[in-house]
Amino acid sequence: QVQLVESGGGLVQTGGSLRLSCAASGRTFSSYAMGWFRQAPGKEREFLARITWGAPSTYYSDSVKGRFTISRDNAKNTVYLQMNSLKPEDTAVYYCASGPTVYNYNIWGQGTQVTVSS
Repeated sequence: QVQLVESGGGLVQTGGSLRLSCAASGRTFSSYAMGWFRQAPGKEREFLARITWGAPSTYYSDSVKGRFTISRDNAKNTVYLQMNSLKPEDTAVYYCASGPTVYNYNIWGQGTQVTVSS
């Protein structure tokens, strides 16, 4: 089983930046893809970005493309989400997730709150 722990959330002003981290432990070899998602109050969970542990492969949703960057540190089993040019509508709980394919995420972290003030 893979365990995921997110960190790096907080309060930032519009236009600011944050870097989220997701540390993976346990049977990480069973994980092929790592993704970042978010959920704002009253809204459905939204996919943001994904990266694979093998050959580098990333994919972004249109809502964050060009502002957010997903990356990984294999030695630390950690995936990052660099978030720039933050907007109030980016306010949400951010989750990282792990899965056997880029379309199936079955392990989730506890989430970290990101609040962007106007």
